[in-house]
Amino acid sequence: MEITLSKVSKRYKFEWIFKSIDYSFQAGRSYAILGPNGSGKSTLLKILSGHLTPSKGDIKFRHQQSELAPDLVYRQVSYAAPYIDLIEEFSLKEALVFHQKFKPFAEGLSPAALIELMNLKKARNKEIRFFSSGMKQRLKLALAICSDSPLLLLDEPTTNLDEQGMQWYLDLIQQFRADRLLIVASNMKVDYGFCDEQLRILDYK
Repeated sequence: MEITLSKVSKRYKFEWIFKSIDYSFQAGRSYAILGPNGSGKSTLLKILSGHLTPSKGDIKFRHQQSELAPDLVYRQVSYAAPYIDLIEEFSLKEALVFHQKFKPFAEGLSPAALIELMNLKKARNKEIRFFSSGMKQRLKLALAICSDSPLLLLDEPTTNLDEQGMQWYLDLIQQFRADRLLIVASNMKVDYGFCDEQLRILDYK
C-alpha cells in the first residue's frame, strides 16, 4: 500500500485544520504523525483511512501496483483508536470470531491463538462491557495489528495501557509490522519511537 498526498488541506467550517500537505507514505515503512492535542493528527489519520475526504487537494492510494478508489480503502486498512468502539455485548471469543468473518487475521492466527497472545485466557467468555479500559485497549490493538491488512493506522495506541501493556504493544508491533505501511498518530514517544519518519502537523498550519 502507498499513499500520496498532494496539497491536501482540511477545513471545519471556517477553520483550517491543516493546509497543503505534500507527502508520500511508502509500503514497508512506518511513520509518526506528531502535533499537540487538537492539532489535527486524528483528522489526518481519518483522511488516510479513506473515511474523510480533504477539503482541498488530492489523495491517491495504490495497492499491488494499481490505483485504489478511496471508498475501497476500508478493505485494506486496520485501524485502532480511542474513539473506535467495540461491540461490548460480545464476549472476547465472540468478538474475535465476528471480526475474522470480514477481516482475516495474519497467517496462522486463530481466535484461540489471539486470546493467548493478548494474555486474556481467563476472559475468553467474558463480555467486553465488563473489561477494564486496559483490556479493551489490548483487544483494539490486537484486532488491528494482527489483521491481515497492508495498511495499519494507530491513534494514541498506548492509551489506558500500563507499563507492561506498553511493552506488549511494542512486541506486537515488532512481530506484525513487516511489509506493511504503518502510521501512528501520537505525542507519546513510546507509541512511535520505532517509526522511520515523522510528519509534524504544525508544519502545515
